Amino acid sequence: MSLAHDDRHAGHEHGSELSEAQIRVRALETVLVDKGYVDPAALDLLIETYETRVGPHNGARVIAKAWTDPDYRRSLLRDGGAAVASLGYPGRQGENLVALENTPQVHNLVVCTLCSCYPWPVLGLPPVWYKSAAYRSRAVADPRGVLRDFGVELPREVQIRVWDSTAEVRYLVVPMRPAGSDDWSEEELAGLVTRDSMIGTGLPRRPQERAG
Repeated sequence: MSLAHDDRHAGHEHGSELSEAQIRVRALETVLVDKGYVDPAALDLLIETYETRVGPHNGARVIAKAWTDPDYRRSLLRDGGAAVASLGYPGRQGENLVALENTPQVHNLVVCTLCSCYPWPVLGLPPVWYKSAAYRSRAVADPRGVLRDFGVELPREVQIRVWDSTAEVRYLVVPMRPAGSDDWSEEELAGLVTRDSMIGTGLPRRPQERAG
């Protein structure tokens, strides 16, 4: 079963179904709310914050600036946490952030083999597939096959480097700027950056795809 299929089965195609993990989370949430340990309104606000304000669009702005500002790109590659914070995106799980630059010769792929360590300030909440056992194991054993599952077919001469996130260090992929976007503004470029391209499981949109 491919990773893409696992992701859809986890709720994209069956919106009324819940995975076993989701059922456990909801049961735990109910217990905590009933005991007065958790304010449901505060919990909803926290989730909404990471889904809307602290989400992949923050990372997209970081990437767009790196594409247009050579000085910022160098600072991002030198100290990712500080560079991200300088744009107003500090926060827990983003302090020790390492930016990984894709090139025509090297493609970077990020995974967390132990759990689901993820740079929340720039990518928001981790997707279901990122936390799955299938992705966590196959990304290391068969990264090219995983990319193929996500629709990314790289030339054989391109080296794939897999980076394992930890509680201490998290990673952000800086994808290559799409051809044909030379005259685009930072705001327009941010619209080309996808969440998956910042994890390494996808590529940025092409300008013609954005325009359509």
